[in-house]
Amino acid sequence: MPLGLIALAIGAFGIGLTEFVIMGLLPEVAASFGVTEATAGWLISGYALSVVVGALGLTAATTRLPRKPVLLGLVVLFIAGNALTALAPDYTTAMIGRIIAALCHGAFFGIGSVVAADLVAPDKKARAIAIMFTGLTAANVFGVPFGTFIGQQFGWRATFWAISAIGILAFAGIAALVTVPRAGGATVSLRHELRAFRSGQVWLSLTVTVLAYGGMFGAFTYIAYTLTGVTGFAASAVPWLLVLFGVGLVVGNVVGGRLADRSIDRTLLGFTAALLVVLVAFALLAWSQPATIAVLVLLGAFGFGTVPGLQSRIMQYAGGAPTLASGANIGAFNVGNALGAWAGGLGIAAGLGYTSPIWIGAAITASGLVVMAIAALTARSSTPSATTATLRSVAA
Repeated sequence: MPLGLIALAIGAFGIGLTEFVIMGLLPEVAASFGVTEATAGWLISGYALSVVVGALGLTAATTRLPRKPVLLGLVVLFIAGNALTALAPDYTTAMIGRIIAALCHGAFFGIGSVVAADLVAPDKKARAIAIMFTGLTAANVFGVPFGTFIGQQFGWRATFWAISAIGILAFAGIAALVTVPRAGGATVSLRHELRAFRSGQVWLSLTVTVLAYGGMFGAFTYIAYTLTGVTGFAASAVPWLLVLFGVGLVVGNVVGGRLADRSIDRTLLGFTAALLVVLVAFALLAWSQPATIAVLVLLGAFGFGTVPGLQSRIMQYAGGAPTLASGANIGAFNVGNALGAWAGGLGIAAGLGYTSPIWIGAAITASGLVVMAIAALTARSSTPSATTATLRSVAA
């Protein structure tokens, strides 16, 4: 395994922690700024929407630049945003800090996915991407529960100071360990990168990403309220329950990456269908503590198990222009994040209770399954030789 993949995973760990840890701290943040649950939820939605802007804008603006310096610059932006969030005297400043940190997110994962794929053989691309995303899963297994614990014990600001320190470590790791292949640093035309969006499969893949990931986040954004207000767990148990979700993420990421290397579309269809079943079961059984414990593991596994396949699929159909399409797909993940958080917040605001985000997430996931089925069926008209050529071109 190339050491560069470990360095990319370190960066992914810090960025993933920034995105997810606030979900476990949402009640504390809302109380600190004197805002409602739904308003506090916009710190999640606002972050996610800013990821989209960064994924497209920063990736497009840096296509002609060497990838390693770009990755380092993005980590600096990440550190600055989290430090501002930690210092924020009010909700508005906290939102600005979240936006600054979010701008690096999409471009980092988009460019990082291409770099990861460049480091391995064509038949191991999904696994290489999965290794980089292992940092994201580790953030959920170890970082989010520990960060939530720190926030509950010492104040939520302490968590964001710790994240800033992780960003410094990530910067050092990338600087020392990431070696971009010569082809990876070649000058790339933005016009050439935009050609990827001529493919109907690219657009179908983006839509599946929005809906499949959005469905999971419809349930997960307000998970702290569900666990305490419906299932009956104490607030102090939330960090340790999130460990179970994180364990599912790790298993899903590894298994999803391996299966996607065999068949991307079959893997995505199977995992999305399973995610739909899990969400419905969660909505029906959220009152049961044993059932909720089991569901948290499965929610993480099937929800995140789609990530390597979704990222590999869009790179596959982007042909020889994967960088901007890869960044766009990271943006799509966060459009789904924002969609799920917004839609779930509507359910709570309408007085439908803390299980309503789960039902809404299930409906979004069902839509994603339909689109994935359409994408898989229409992809059969593509010639195998063309698919093979596009996969090989990613490594060029």
